Amino acid sequence: MTLPSSFAAGSGCPPAIPGARWSPADAHVRPLLLWVRTGTAHVRLDDGPALHLEAGEGVWIPADGRAEIPADGRSERTITTEPGTVAFPLCPHAGVGARGLTELTRFDVPSGWQDWLIQLFNLQVTPFSGHGYSPEAITELLRRPGARPPTPASLGHDPSPEGFASPAMPRARGARAVAEELMRDPGLDLTVEQWAARVLSSARTLRRDFLAGTGLTFEQWRLHCRLGAAAEFLAAGYDVDQVAALVGFASRNGLTRAFKGRFGLTPHEFGRRLPARPGAGGLTQRAAAARRTDDLIRMMRETDTPAPPEMLPPASTPSHTNDIHVLSWMYRGSGYLDIGDQRYERERGVATWIPAELEHVTGLRENSVSLPLGNASTADLHLTAPLQVRFSPAWDDYLMFCSISARSALRPGDHNPRHILGLFAEQVAAQRALSVPMPTDPRARAVAMECLRRIAEPGGTRDADIRADIHRAFRDETGMTLGRWRYAARMRIARDLLAGGARPSAVARRIGYAHLPTFSAAFSRFHGLSPREYQEREAAKSR
Repeated sequence: MTLPSSFAAGSGCPPAIPGARWSPADAHVRPLLLWVRTGTAHVRLDDGPALHLEAGEGVWIPADGRAEIPADGRSERTITTEPGTVAFPLCPHAGVGARGLTELTRFDVPSGWQDWLIQLFNLQVTPFSGHGYSPEAITELLRRPGARPPTPASLGHDPSPEGFASPAMPRARGARAVAEELMRDPGLDLTVEQWAARVLSSARTLRRDFLAGTGLTFEQWRLHCRLGAAAEFLAAGYDVDQVAALVGFASRNGLTRAFKGRFGLTPHEFGRRLPARPGAGGLTQRAAAARRTDDLIRMMRETDTPAPPEMLPPASTPSHTNDIHVLSWMYRGSGYLDIGDQRYERERGVATWIPAELEHVTGLRENSVSLPLGNASTADLHLTAPLQVRFSPAWDDYLMFCSISARSALRPGDHNPRHILGLFAEQVAAQRALSVPMPTDPRARAVAMECLRRIAEPGGTRDADIRADIHRAFRDETGMTLGRWRYAARMRIARDLLAGGARPSAVARRIGYAHLPTFSAAFSRFHGLSPREYQEREAAKSR
């Protein structure tokens, strides 16, 4: 299903892109790759000279900015971007430093790699994954004859097949944030005190939340996470030394002891039992991320222009729900959003609000890239069904900047996460205006735009609050009174929503009617058909 045509035409010019500054809480923990798509960025480590990057250039910043780390464990990174700049910060796995990139490295980004880097950013900040060696498949491998499954006592929680691969996630917000970060990058080597500081908690509270939510202590949970990841990396073809570094073990001996204690096999024995190595499309999410880091290193080290890796194959999220609304934009290609048995198509340039508390799957087709633009709470936005709007290519750089600001530590000093709400509302209002006559008088047009923005409010803009000359402009320039114009706008928007497959009850709420019978009567008066009859007629046309 494609959402209504009134949402499908881009309009307007994007705002100016402000300057930004990197302000992370964990500067020393992970290496960082910064790539400048447009504009200029400046990088300084500690008190050293500034490194200036122009469009098409990148820099690899190692995990430790200097040979000696201060007592508080932090080294100073200063990264700033000038107005008009779009720069992508990419955070490869913490274990990559063990593979030889220990110095500040500047490099050129070949044009063929640029969309690949944008996709890499998306994969690092969203739950998209590929297909193939799933954690469940590795679980079955570990349950073959000769492997010793862990006992309930050694696991500390449910010994079912699901328990072998992915430990249970804690429910408390701070503990869950720590767990999600470790699931993405099990090689991160922070103490429980450092983790607690990152999520504005205390070590005691964090330990309690892990134990209460998973049945495991924090240390047990982290070990469980690291060993599950180790199995994935071994299945992806990495040797034991590489895997030890990727998942946070100081040596291969430490990994071997822990792996055999948990699974009854050494990593080497496990590797011998594996079938043929999977291709890029047959990796788990973590293993694929490690492979992408290998590609990054290849790009930076090769003197001749290296061939870019192939774009990832079709990808999808697992079926899940969010407790907030999420805005996702298709930068390249196409994708889809499945909610129940309803599929919503996502085309190039389309941004989609995915409603909170609805179980869904988001998918990308081959050679397609999407980016998250921001979130909205259920208090800020009332949304019961997906809402879409199309942005023209002129918005690409600005929307990329919005995504970077929303999902990384590189953002303007006055960054307001709620600004995306206003941006989206302005675009929707402008596109809805295409389906109703608009007054040309600037003051009357401003009133019309406000009416469209507040179309879902039962009261809307009160006529008594509008000046007489604006009422006159509506009559002269649209042939309708303001009240009649508002009614026409509601009915035309309702028509588009119904044609897109939305339920009449949902449409009624979307355009400001508290009761379905009232909406149905109003729609019938305007269009000469009931909402249900109109939908049936449009469905028959599309057959």
